[in-house]
Amino acid sequence: MNIAVCKGSDTRSWKDLYQAALSEADLNKLPERISEAETALAIHARELFYTEGENIDERESLDYAMDILRALRSSLKRRPNSTQRANDFDGLKMA
Repeated sequence: MNIAVCKGSDTRSWKDLYQAALSEADLNKLPERISEAETALAIHARELFYTEGENIDERESLDYAMDILRALRSSLKRRPNSTQRANDFDGLKMA
């Protein structure tokens, strides 16, 4: 995969895409937001791999963000039917 091509397809940073996934309220759009964030994270991780220096804090941030996205994706797989889901999600907003 050509990193330059991937970077050109979306100019937003991995952090922006990660935040967009975390804040997406439309559960139908959420899988796409998660995928966009995961792709950006993978690209940035690859860039760090080829960059000189330790970048330990940055790599830990990427690992943490990827773990959160995996958990979010996993929770989507166990979601109830759409009517129940909407009611539950409204309750979460109130909390």
